[in-house]
Parts: sequence; C-alpha cells; structure tokens
Amino acid sequence: MEAFDDRIELVVDPGRPTGRTLLAGGVEQSYVDVAEPTYLHFEYVRRMAAVTDLAAPAGDPLDVLHLGGGALTLPRYVAATRPGSAQVVVERDPAVVELVARDLPPRPAGVEVRIADAREAVAAAPAGAYDLVLADIYQAARMPPHVATVAFAAEVARVLRPDGVYLVNVTDLPPLLLTRVQAATLRAVFADVCLVADRRMLRGRRYGNVVLAAAPRPHRLPAARLAVLARRDPLPGGVLHGPTLDTFIAGARPRTDDPER
Repeated sequence: MEAFDDRIELVVDPGRPTGRTLLAGGVEQSYVDVAEPTYLHFEYVRRMAAVTDLAAPAGDPLDVLHLGGGALTLPRYVAATRPGSAQVVVERDPAVVELVARDLPPRPAGVEVRIADAREAVAAAPAGAYDLVLADIYQAARMPPHVATVAFAAEVARVLRPDGVYLVNVTDLPPLLLTRVQAATLRAVFADVCLVADRRMLRGRRYGNVVLAAAPRPHRLPAARLAVLARRDPLPGGVLHGPTLDTFIAGARPRTDDPER
C-alpha cells in the first residue's frame, strides 16, 4: 500500500532568502516573503489580489473573510495595502495554524484566525458582514464538494454586502470541466461573474489555477480594468466576462448538494 505523505512544513526559497513556501504532503500551498508582504509569488494569488485592489478605492479598509488560511499570504497583503481592515481567516487544519504562528512573522493587526470548516463558518456568519470573501480551499489538491455547490454560493452571497465580491481559486486541467461547472454554479446565484486565468490555460494548453470572481450586484466587477492588469502580469492572463464567459460555460450545469445531479 502506498504511504500517504501528510507532512506540513515551511521551506526557504533558494532563490529568495526571505521567501517561505508552505508545503502539505510535498505540494505547494502558500508562499510568503517574510520581509515584504506585498510580494506575491503565485500567479493566481496575484490575480486574486488584483480583484481585491479594484474592489474599493486604494487604501480603503475592508471587512474580509478568507476561507482557507495557509500561510496568510492574502491577509498579510490586505493588511499592508489597506490598513485598518478587519479580516477573519478560517483554516480547518490546526497543524497549519500552529506552524504558521510559530515560524512566520506574527499575523498583522486586525487578522483573526479561526479553526473551523469553511461551510460551517459561513453558515454561522451574520448577513451582510463582509466586503470580500476569498476562497482557497483544498484537501489533497482537490476542492471539497461541499464548498463548490449552489447552496454554498448562496450562503456566501448572504454574508456579502450588496456591493461585495466573492473570489474562488479553482485548480483545473484541460478541458477545464471543473471550472466550467463552478462558473455555472456561481452564475446560478450571483448577478455578475468573471474568470481570470493564464491565456495558455484558456487555450487548453496547461494545468493550473483559475480565479473566478462573483458579485451580487449587476455590472459590479471591473472586468475591463482587470483585463489590463491580467495582461501586465509576468504570466499574462485573460478575462472572460459576459458573452465570452457564456461561450466558455457552454451548457455546464451548476453543482448542487444532491450528488445525483
């Protein structure tokens, strides 16, 4: 029987002495520069940060719920770029919380970490509590089904303010079936949805991460400005929104809590 590697560790980036990578079972989970919280190593994190930057005027504090804590990369970024923000981080693995608290810089002011299941935490949150909800939730390199359904998206919409934004990281491979289903799932709940990814992924040429953004208010997402930022990234990305997202979804059905559907 093949042994399962469940080790959690922080390793120094040999190319950047201040960089630390959080590994779970040998798989990269998070990256933090201990000297510069605004340095974002992974492309999908930069894409999530770009949406965060455009969500409100620069520097304005936000109320943010992070589902999936890791090494607190984005909470550190938001604290540095939007001082005074109130952030709640939900992480289900206490070993990750303990390691990050022990071996990385202290979490910034205004960041609270809770050990809990993401869906249960969202269900317990008050309505209209957050400007942003960011989801980067994985177990064994897969998004748990219970946080990928219409019912869960509806709970996220409930805890967002009317002008809020929901961000989801999806790991996928060609032909991006998981992403199409998740985009359809968000479309079933939110009035405005867009997708940001490496252009090579959109052409079906590589495995990687896709970021989905969703908002309760129609025309809320700054898709045009996001497309400019995506093109300027070291790994240039593209944005699908409106008709181009319709074509991408191409009849994919939303995921429900019913496993038979």
